Amino acid sequence: MADLLEWSKQDKKRMLHVVYRVGDLDRTIKFYTECLGMKLLRQRDIPEEKYANAFLGFGPEESHFVVELTYNYGVTSYDIGDGFGHFAIATQDIYKLVEHIRAKGGNITREPGPVQGGTTVIAFVKDPDGYTFGLIQRPTVHDPFCQVMLRVGDLERSIKFYEKALGMEVVRKVDKPEYKYTIAMLGYGEEHETTVLELTYNYGVTEYSKGNAYAQIAIGTDDVYKSAEVVNQVIKEVGGKITRQPGPIPGLNTKTTSFLDPDGWKTVLVDNVDFLEELK
Repeated sequence: MADLLEWSKQDKKRMLHVVYRVGDLDRTIKFYTECLGMKLLRQRDIPEEKYANAFLGFGPEESHFVVELTYNYGVTSYDIGDGFGHFAIATQDIYKLVEHIRAKGGNITREPGPVQGGTTVIAFVKDPDGYTFGLIQRPTVHDPFCQVMLRVGDLERSIKFYEKALGMEVVRKVDKPEYKYTIAMLGYGEEHETTVLELTYNYGVTEYSKGNAYAQIAIGTDDVYKSAEVVNQVIKEVGGKITRQPGPIPGLNTKTTSFLDPDGWKTVLVDNVDFLEELK
């Protein structure tokens, strides 16, 4: 196990994309491109399986974190639940971006201003399906799509899971007892240089509803088989569940494995080489 954990730390993992469901693919694509400034990177329709999806982001998938939107034929709305928090987009001029979104008819749910108890300027908007996007003002922006925030019932347990199972590092942790919450940012690089997973613990809240809208995060790995071994060992220690054993996806050569963390949030690990081949 020690050797596996050491290998996991050396594994070239990278956050690839986040997957969630929307009720109108064209409507969401229009909002993300016109209001948020994303680019439509690729799109496909699978009529035999009655779904379509689209990948959007601020740069190519080889180097940027992107969103994978899924539209299931005939399903126009989903339950987001109260466990999903928000996605975050960094911008050098939050006031200009908010006015642009407003001019395009976007729903501004929090006007720009300093975060509670801090100096970072933030705002919140909602997309047409009700997903919240946090906007963060930063002097320098690498990949604008900078955070995925999920709520968890035991922060220390979750940190242990993501550190051991996925080789992530805690890049920042903040406790706000006056507001009764603690957050931890985890990722594969500095918070201002890469996309991070933000886990939020609200004092005394141990469970959340997942709904059926948010699906999963995909992370690249050099070896899905070794990664699955690591995850399986960590699950025995802190909880979780393997939902797909490692191997090629039917009809594709891409090797993946998937699992749930102790709170039931899903992650899919994707072979790095296979992922690049899929993009060709």
